[in-house]
Amino acid sequence: MSDIIQLLPDSVANQIAAGEVVQRPASAVKELIENAIDAGADKIQLILKDAGKSLIQVIDNGCGMSLTDARMCFERHATSKIRKAEDLFAIRTMGFRGEAMASIAAIAQVELKTRRHEDELGTCLTIEGSEVLSQVACSANTGSSISVKNLFYNTPARRNFLKSNPVEMRHIIDEFQRVALANPQIFFTLHHDGQEVYHLPGSNLKQRIIHLLGNNYNERLVPVEEDTMVIKLQGFVGKPEYARKTRGEQFFFVNNRFIRDAYLNHAVLMAFKELLPEDTFPLYVLFIEIDPAKIDINVHPTKTEIKYQDEQTIYAIIRSAVKRSLGRYNITPSLDFDQENSIEHLVTPKPFEEIVAPTISFNPDFNPFNNDRAPQYDAPIRNSSGNYRSAPIPSNWDTLYEISKKEVTVQHQMHDEKSIEVDDQEINKPSERQLFQIQNRFILSQIKSGFMVINQQAAHERILYERFLQQLQNHSGVSQQSLFPQSVTLNSSDFELLKELLPDIRALGFDIREFGKNTVVVEGIPADLNNTAETEILEHLLEGFKNNQSILKLDKRDSLARSLARNAATKMGTRMSLEEMNLLIDQLFACQMPNVALNGKLVITTFTLTELLERFEK
Repeated sequence: MSDIIQLLPDSVANQIAAGEVVQRPASAVKELIENAIDAGADKIQLILKDAGKSLIQVIDNGCGMSLTDARMCFERHATSKIRKAEDLFAIRTMGFRGEAMASIAAIAQVELKTRRHEDELGTCLTIEGSEVLSQVACSANTGSSISVKNLFYNTPARRNFLKSNPVEMRHIIDEFQRVALANPQIFFTLHHDGQEVYHLPGSNLKQRIIHLLGNNYNERLVPVEEDTMVIKLQGFVGKPEYARKTRGEQFFFVNNRFIRDAYLNHAVLMAFKELLPEDTFPLYVLFIEIDPAKIDINVHPTKTEIKYQDEQTIYAIIRSAVKRSLGRYNITPSLDFDQENSIEHLVTPKPFEEIVAPTISFNPDFNPFNNDRAPQYDAPIRNSSGNYRSAPIPSNWDTLYEISKKEVTVQHQMHDEKSIEVDDQEINKPSERQLFQIQNRFILSQIKSGFMVINQQAAHERILYERFLQQLQNHSGVSQQSLFPQSVTLNSSDFELLKELLPDIRALGFDIREFGKNTVVVEGIPADLNNTAETEILEHLLEGFKNNQSILKLDKRDSLARSLARNAATKMGTRMSLEEMNLLIDQLFACQMPNVALNGKLVITTFTLTELLERFEK
């Protein structure tokens, strides 16, 4: 029997490695930009077509490559970052494995133009499927320009699994934001299909955060800074009142490398303990500087996981530093014993001679025991002429007490006749139904066997959810036109998400059109969303959709209907009239699943007469 184990060809091995390193266009973008940063560039341009499926081009003004280096960079495990195994414990660069360029060249058509500062001519190298097609001298700017065309052209199965352009673009924006935050001193631009998405001049960290996330973040940031023997920590956290329902705006960087670490994230959350609303997550952009010998970044191909020698100490430092910053900038309640001194600054100083002592006026003829006073007059009042008169008493003063003598109207007795059966419980007809609202949170209604209690918010969410789901299926949403159309500006990631959801959002009754860079104009909203600000409802809609997608893994329309229903539903603490309660109950029992809330809990609970009697007999 012949031998069956064979050494794979380099082209096949590179395609296998590419499956780990390059999972989607965003992965290639990350690797190419990090290489440009390692080359010492201070200006990086990213150009995309079809969300990176047709073209990813990164242009930098770094050190460039020689003719031999340009050819060698596409070989497996070829790198300029390390020389020996010990170098793995002193890594300061973004890349070090030497797999990214070989992996990209194995699954795409790549063109590289590069020139060093000291060279007169550059090199143009064309490679396709790990095979070098040509390498010639050319005129090129200092630095490198790498064009990756038709990603996954020779692996159709992987290409077919790519998502729509808006989805892939959101992943690219996420990677771009992380690299741009880690390097605020570098000038970045991002163009997609001929439109400029980002234009980020070199700046400090706070300005970079504002440029990336929006101008309204200027007032949301609280600086954090701590320098210890173990780590150096700096960055910003968001104020508690601006916490969001998703974790999207949370960034940890270790030695300028973006990482994901649930343990360190828990340290930040513990610093915000008792300051955050339930199920919300704070914004933070935190940088940790640590000795590379005390960490191991060679854990995962994406290099987003790190192992530490002393995790518990780092956890304690982060928690205390964030907590102290929140207290220092008066985010947490504090006592200010110097506050009284500020009162004297409110008094306007006057010359001593202008100060006049206060005087007291009185009527020397007033006698409180004088019975000659008319009963309809009260204590004397001094008028503008200096004379005194009594204040008149209304002649119908005694009618003020008539209200207190009226009997309080009580609720009529509940009836149990002429009822209809729903889910084995009998509900009175609206004309005969007696309802009570408890603490503006629950609705109590009598049934034949006792009474039932309805969670008003959960009930309204269920009603709206099924209604919105039906509208999405039938494209039957009714729009209420706004008197004054409102423009809403979103960050780039949310704008791409909105473009992806726009057909379904319009089916719900929104009248929205694109209006320039990251801006839409809202000309109408669904008729069910009365008295709701357009900006607020859009932001909450997108935030809830992302939360549903990340946690519940629901389908797109289901997530959209849930998000909108939760934002539009009547909230706990809202007082409802009898007509509103009757309408709510009728609509609830017309639903397909009236008993189940969107979170899987109960909407209705019942109490039988037997249960009540047992409680009172004990």
